Amino acid sequence: MKILVTGYSGQVACELQMSLADAGEVMALGRDRLDLAKPDEIRQHVRALTPDLIINAAAHTAVDLAETEPDVAFAINATAPGVLAEEAAVLGVPLIHYSTDYVFDGEKDGAYTEDDIPNPLGVYGRSKLAGEQAIQAVGGEHLILRTSWVYSLHGRNFLLTMQRLLQERDELRVVSDQIGAPTWAGSIAQTTAQLVRQWQAGTRAWGVYHFTAQGETSWFGFASAIADHLRAEGKPCARLLPIPSSEYPTPARRPLNSRLDCSKLARDWQVRLPDWRAGLEACLKQG
Repeated sequence: MKILVTGYSGQVACELQMSLADAGEVMALGRDRLDLAKPDEIRQHVRALTPDLIINAAAHTAVDLAETEPDVAFAINATAPGVLAEEAAVLGVPLIHYSTDYVFDGEKDGAYTEDDIPNPLGVYGRSKLAGEQAIQAVGGEHLILRTSWVYSLHGRNFLLTMQRLLQERDELRVVSDQIGAPTWAGSIAQTTAQLVRQWQAGTRAWGVYHFTAQGETSWFGFASAIADHLRAEGKPCARLLPIPSSEYPTPARRPLNSRLDCSKLARDWQVRLPDWRAGLEACLKQG
């Protein structure tokens, strides 16, 4: 089986290349070979490679930057997924696409289900929602997997930023009123590989699914877990102070509640991501 993965050097794409190595030939293309802002280039590569499965792990993920360059965000997050869906439909192959908790406004009291109506707060969330809608409009076989708070040991993410700042500073203030599930890119890739195996075994429950680590915490709670690991290794570590979002203003508003109910995924595909703490532990062991 030939699997086309977009976003060669991205957090999820890197992990997918390892997790899918036994599933077939993984063809991972980065921006130097496949620019998702250029629809004609997307069509050209897909038609030349004729994959049996397409996994779109690339995205414009700079949430604050998206506010000042909406055209770029929509080209990559909205138009490109629609083009990939069209090409997948022509080939008669499935598309797996990753979306985000940011399609919701965070005003709900409990965890969001797939039936809740999206209401993104900023350009990033709106562009990702538009990407979902573009894929659905094509009508081909697809999985849209909404995940949250993705991190790994490479790239730019909260884990690496916290590890650095906690060792550089005496005191660090971290937002404590945004709640969600930190989700390791390795868990995303490994569970995606399980979905691929389920598909090969005959499961065809296509659609939108929530796809995060189990459990929940705040950014402050996540930072505290990272700090605990640093202290256990005998490394210097700053004192952490919890603050509300209002004390850490950003160009783009973030949802206060990013909790996603993943029970539909477990029911339809018999897979579930590990707890966020187990994911963090597994990630740090790779270091």
